[in-house]
Amino acid sequence: MKHQDSRSRSIFCRMGRILMFLPLFVLFLAGTDLSAADLPGSKDNPLLKRFAGSEIVGYHAKSFDEYELQTSTFIRYNFETRKRDYAKPPLKPEGRLTRIWYEAAGDTGSLEVYRNYLNELRSNGFVILYDSKKDPAATKWTNYLAPFGSVDLTTNRSKYVFFAAEKNAICVASAKKKRPEGDVYVYLTVIEWGKDDSVYKARRGAYAAVDIIETRPMQQKMVTVSADEMSRSITSTGKVSLYGIYFDTNKADIKPASKPALGEIAKLLKKQPAMKLHVVGHTDNAGGYEFNVSLSKRRADAVVGVLQKEYGIAPGRLTANGVAYLAPVASNAAEAGRAKNRRVELVPR
Repeated sequence: MKHQDSRSRSIFCRMGRILMFLPLFVLFLAGTDLSAADLPGSKDNPLLKRFAGSEIVGYHAKSFDEYELQTSTFIRYNFETRKRDYAKPPLKPEGRLTRIWYEAAGDTGSLEVYRNYLNELRSNGFVILYDSKKDPAATKWTNYLAPFGSVDLTTNRSKYVFFAAEKNAICVASAKKKRPEGDVYVYLTVIEWGKDDSVYKARRGAYAAVDIIETRPMQQKMVTVSADEMSRSITSTGKVSLYGIYFDTNKADIKPASKPALGEIAKLLKKQPAMKLHVVGHTDNAGGYEFNVSLSKRRADAVVGVLQKEYGIAPGRLTANGVAYLAPVASNAAEAGRAKNRRVELVPR
């Protein structure tokens, strides 16, 4: 009996210790962000908190992309270009893009979520660039909300859940924060569903699409093509495409990072003194044909000029040409294709 009493006292002591720490454990859980209901693989961006009680139902992250950011009122939808026209041209920041869709189900309305996000943005040092609640014309363009159905993201809701929501409850804002390491832009769209909808997998409540663009220069990752590789490509295909010659956007000034590629072109020409080349500039289709013809020719001229002045290549061996976007190697519909189309080609004369 004494042994059983001793064991019983031991069990009660252990239970007492567990019960003593249980309130602390519960308190810990209460202060922890339990996001088990979030879409697998998704996460908050550390630059902006979520609305209390909301869950992530859509997510997309890309290390580098261009983004069209609204900063003024919508005027019309251009059916020829399939683009939205605004009172002022939209900004086009480039950098890391994170797109998060949050669902705040229940009695939450879009205006409550919208006001909370604007307050949070301002408290974090953002300047509001556009606020649809201060735009008298905003109610006229709600049918031309950004085409979320074409967005490439993972979601457990319909990709059209924003497009099909109640039009009179849409709120849109854009904001900017300056940082030494690169400015940050936010584009916020908040909508509302008055009831559950099985077609769009929507729950009654508010949804917030938060797009965050952290501007930064694109890292050049193209491998420099050697002189021997250039020679082999010209022999086998009649040309060589080069991506290691860099220019500022819409300019023809060659960046210092282009030196390795230019040096290999010079090496090729010095190894083959009889070789004569067309230097052909290619662009994507952004900006129209006339602009890009001029830009591609000026860039080709710049390459020829540097090879002559800095590497001693005789003027008669190189001819500059610009063909704009007339010879694409990929579709210009997406940034990945446009990047492939922006190149310089060497073609023997």
